[in-house]
Parts: sequence; structure tokens; C-alpha cells
Amino acid sequence: MDILAIDPGPIHSGLVRLDPQGNVLQACVLRNDLVLGVLAAEEPASATRLAIEWISSFGMPVGSEIFETCRWVGRFQQTWHAPDNVLLIPRAEIKLALCHSSRAKDVNVRQALIDLYQPTGGGNCPQVGTARKPGPLHKVHSHSWSALAVGVVASARLARDGHQAPAAFMGPTALERLT
Repeated sequence: MDILAIDPGPIHSGLVRLDPQGNVLQACVLRNDLVLGVLAAEEPASATRLAIEWISSFGMPVGSEIFETCRWVGRFQQTWHAPDNVLLIPRAEIKLALCHSSRAKDVNVRQALIDLYQPTGGGNCPQVGTARKPGPLHKVHSHSWSALAVGVVASARLARDGHQAPAAFMGPTALERLT
């Protein structure tokens, strides 16, 4: 089954669609009203699972952007054809699954994602590649990196719970790292 993963934001959100093998089919950053359109257009009979990064409290004061993002998460979930089946993936779970540390930063998560994919493209980072020789992560940029992390961890969670076969990039070593 495909996974549509969202890194929500107060105005724009990152989206990534992964196929069952873990290949990136789509990666983009869209205005939230357009994300609602993407979600509403998904066929109800689709086997695609929706995964959204969930906001967790760390005991610190938060601003209006966090509350607006929470509001959008609820709108995304309610727009989905199966709102009760949406996977909410906390950032702490992403950091622990990919980096084995709750103190990991975005740069560490990005590197862990890069390490999961085959270096088949050109340039300094062959997993991303170049325009002439793109790698498997060539489409991923900006907030779609966080959406990719959501999708990878959601895929690992589904595989661990027996709902889906592990993606191709999750060989025994990588799968052990994610579970």
C-alpha cells in the first residue's frame, strides 16, 4: 500500500507519497488549502494510508503557529476518506526510529533518511543526485524531507504491526534500526 505522508505547517505543508517498496512517487510543499484538495481527491477505495506528523508537548510555551498547525492536522484528518485510520506520528518517534536519539536535529534525521536509500544518482549526494543523474530522493526538498521521515516511520510501524511488508530500503539491518 502507498503511504501519503504530511509534515504539517500553519500555512504550507510538505507531502511525500511512498510506494510499497519505499520509492518516492511524489514530494512537494503545498499551501494547506491545496493539501485539503489532494486529500479530498483520494479515492475512497484506495489502499493508501495517510500519515501526519503529530505535535507533542515538551512542556515549553508555544505560539500561535503551533495551534494553527494543530488545527490543520485536524482538518487534514477529517478530510481523509478514512479519518479513523490516519496514522499520527510524533516527532519524538521519528527521531528515535531514525536516529536512536530524542536529541536528534533535522540534519541528523535527513542524513538517516539519505542512508536508507541506494546511492544511484550523481553528484556529492548520489541518493539525491543531480538534474542529469537523479537519485531516488531527487524530488525531496524543503519540508518534504520531514514528510519523508513521517512516511518512512509510518511504513516501519505498519510493517512491525503486520499490516504491510517492509519496504525494499528496509533490509534486515535498516528494519532493525527502525523497530
